[in-house]
Amino acid sequence: MNYADIKKVDVANGEGVRVSVFVSGCNHHCKGCFNQCAWDFNYGNQFTENELDTVINYMNHDYISGLSLLGGEPLEKQNQEGLLPLVKKVKEKFPDKNIWCYTGFDFEKDVINHMLTENETTKELLKYIDVIVDGKFEEDKKDLKLRFRGSSNQRILDVQKSLRDNQLVNFELS
Repeated sequence: MNYADIKKVDVANGEGVRVSVFVSGCNHHCKGCFNQCAWDFNYGNQFTENELDTVINYMNHDYISGLSLLGGEPLEKQNQEGLLPLVKKVKEKFPDKNIWCYTGFDFEKDVINHMLTENETTKELLKYIDVIVDGKFEEDKKDLKLRFRGSSNQRILDVQKSLRDNQLVNFELS
C-alpha cells in the first residue's frame, strides 16, 4: 500500500486532535475531490513498518484523541490489507483512542452487504474502526458548515453499534 500523506496533528478529520493517514488509491473519482492526486494507487510512498512506527509515535501523546484514515480510499481491498496491521497496533497500544475511517463506499450497501461477506480482511478491519464517514463526495451537496464531512449525503456512523445492533447507528458528535 502507498500513502499520500501522514499528518501528525489534524483537527479537521474527526473529533479532537488526531493523527491522519491519507492512503493512495481510489476508484470513486468524485467530482470536486479535495485530494485527486491520491486517486493513483502508486502515488506517494510505500507504507512500511517505519511509517507504522512513525504513526504510533505520533499518537503517543495525551492530547491525541485518535487516528483518522482517509485517502484515496481506505476501503479499497489492497488498502484494507495495508491498514490492518496499523489499526491492530493502534488499538493494542492505545485502546482508549478511537479510529475514524472516511470512505466513499456506502456503509450499508457496499460494506455490510458486499465487503463483509466477501472479504475476511474487511471483517477483521471493522473490528478496530469506531467511526465511519461514508458516501461519495457529491459536489452539488457540498456544505462547508458540516462537521467532519464534505457533502450532506455523507453520514457519520458508529461502526461497532451498527454492527452489534444490525442497523445503522449515527455517531453522536460531542
